[in-house]
Amino acid sequence: MASTSPSEIAARHDGNMQWLVPRFDHAVHAAMDRDTTAWWALDISDARPLIAAIATGAGPVNRAAMLLDTVRIVDVNQNTVHALGPLGGRRSMIGRTVSAYWPPESWTVLADLIIAAVADFPLGAPRSRPMTSIAFTDAMMNISTDETGAHPDLVFLSVGGTVIDDRSLWAVRASEQRYHNLIHHLPIALVQVDSRPMNPIFEQLRRDGVTDIVAYLDERPDMARHSRDIVRVTDANRNAVRLFAAESADRLIGSVDFLFAASPDTAKRVIGAHFEERRSYTEMMKISTFAGELRDVELTVTYPTPPERLDITLLTLEDLTDRLRTEAQLRQLQADFSRAGRIATLGELATSIAHEVNQPLSAIVTNAETSLRWLSRDEPNLAKIEQLTTRIADSAHRAHEIVQRIRAMAVRHAPERVPLDINTVIEETLLFVRHDVVSRAITLDAVLAPALPQLVGDRVQLQQVIVNLLLNGIQAITQRSGTNGKIEVRTGAEDECVLIVIRDNGPGIAPENIGRVFEGFFTTKEDGIGIGLAICHSIILAHGGRISVSNHPEGGAQFEIRLPPAPRN
Repeated sequence: MASTSPSEIAARHDGNMQWLVPRFDHAVHAAMDRDTTAWWALDISDARPLIAAIATGAGPVNRAAMLLDTVRIVDVNQNTVHALGPLGGRRSMIGRTVSAYWPPESWTVLADLIIAAVADFPLGAPRSRPMTSIAFTDAMMNISTDETGAHPDLVFLSVGGTVIDDRSLWAVRASEQRYHNLIHHLPIALVQVDSRPMNPIFEQLRRDGVTDIVAYLDERPDMARHSRDIVRVTDANRNAVRLFAAESADRLIGSVDFLFAASPDTAKRVIGAHFEERRSYTEMMKISTFAGELRDVELTVTYPTPPERLDITLLTLEDLTDRLRTEAQLRQLQADFSRAGRIATLGELATSIAHEVNQPLSAIVTNAETSLRWLSRDEPNLAKIEQLTTRIADSAHRAHEIVQRIRAMAVRHAPERVPLDINTVIEETLLFVRHDVVSRAITLDAVLAPALPQLVGDRVQLQQVIVNLLLNGIQAITQRSGTNGKIEVRTGAEDECVLIVIRDNGPGIAPENIGRVFEGFFTTKEDGIGIGLAICHSIILAHGGRISVSNHPEGGAQFEIRLPPAPRN
């Protein structure tokens, strides 16, 4: 290597320090570039005062950064340029401080090696040390000085190891920065977690024969809490910060316990999915923000698999609070809409309801008066009085049942899904229209198939559908004079569904209207508001079924309802 002093390397040009490439022997460079070693020549002349202070124990605490900011690059080989160099190549590195290119994760190791080589501090300190860097694996750093004394302000550094990536360190860092920026600007809350501390626990549990870790954690709540403590959040994007109402991402870094404070059982299932080596896991959960607010979120956990970085488990949290609130409001509006339809239907049934209630009331009055006459005799017939009193009680119970049916149709109630026998629902419903049918001399045939599978549904809502369709049939028949009115109600099973058919022999539906009958506010009645069939349609859809209408070949309209049976246990 040619004898070139640091002072000869530097030259001034137009008032700016320009570092010139030293003219080392080309054979030396060629030999170094054939090797896999990254090689550096460093000028420590400006660093000597700081090195001396450190050697006497007077150096600063952050000495690594300060020291490397004063050490300049004299030369590097091509392997260094490839692994750690910038796009400008070797020439752009010459004269820059070593801190500009040396991986920050290994600043302390390099500073300690320089101090050991130049000042032998601490006494006998090693000149070789392992290096930590994302650019190398199993890397070893070696430092030396010019043993001939020709270049006292030069130290020579070599790094031997395997380059992890064909790209340079800075290309890798640029790629990671792009990834980091992408993550932080995603329109969904994302939290990065290091779940590696669970791996040795999982290994031990498998050796112990544990297969159901969720049940295992249920029996050991302390272990579940410990698991939430040792798994750490390592990064969070800005939407996660916003979701948790935190001041900054730093507030989220640390134990994942805050994530599951409002849903501790979710944490067990997340651990269970990890233990079962699933790729991902999703569920709805609640979180508690740092402002004390509960939010509904959909959690999705993506677990790493080799060759991915095993220290990165990604958790995405989609805030569903506003959407769920809106859906609840929509369901309430639908319930209010349905109730309005039922009240309107009851108004149409006013005459029939009055007749139904008057029947038991008339029987009560008649039997009570008769009972009083028997009591007024000199020798009351107690057996007869008991019989009349029993009839009074029976009529009172019947009146109560009628009122309860009417009340059930009128009051506000949340839909209740319970197992139902559709034939029983229909039989109860027919009582609502019995007087209207009889008073108009309409024949009502109910052909109910036996042993149908049960449904899961709301009794009142399904009664509302059937009453509405029956009233439509009664009104259609009334509009058609000179016809012996007939309505048929039939049940059966078809295509794995429970089938309900309601047919009348009225005039049917005009072809141009048949596709619109289930639209809201569509009606052909002068005094109608057009919500009855729209409500029927929404109720059947909410029950997982479908409703259709057609004109029967023999005349009249026919409605068909298909509902799914209750799931088998």
